[in-house]
Amino acid sequence: MSLKARVTDDMKTAMRARETVRLGTIRLLLAAIKQKEIDERIELDDAAVSSIVEKLIKQRKDSISQFQAAGRDDLVAAEQAELAVLQAYLPEQLSAAEVEAAVTAAIAESGASSAKDMGKVMGLLKPRLAGRADMGQVSALIKARLAG
Repeated sequence: MSLKARVTDDMKTAMRARETVRLGTIRLLLAAIKQKEIDERIELDDAAVSSIVEKLIKQRKDSISQFQAAGRDDLVAAEQAELAVLQAYLPEQLSAAEVEAAVTAAIAESGASSAKDMGKVMGLLKPRLAGRADMGQVSALIKARLAG
């Protein structure tokens, strides 16, 4: 079953169960998927759907940090609930050790020796780790490795 079909099935299940938060979040995800399909006139595959999910998760995390800074705990709770629903559609996340091993291998493979070579390493890792690791943390790890 494709990821898009799974999302659609989950929407139907959430409707039947009257789970309003989950239903609203899934509808938001499906709207983003449909918008992308209409804009580009293509049928999205699982990788493209995963990238949309990642984008929405990043938006939620940014919103959570903004709301926490403003002291809006009610909005933080709502965003965290949406975040939990969205994270269910990402592939299983890699452990810290697996990410470090991938970074080490990519640095060796690209022959990177300084921070100037960070783009090469990220270029190798992005397709390998997309959706399975937080690319912000991966970037920080690469920067630390190449700086030292």
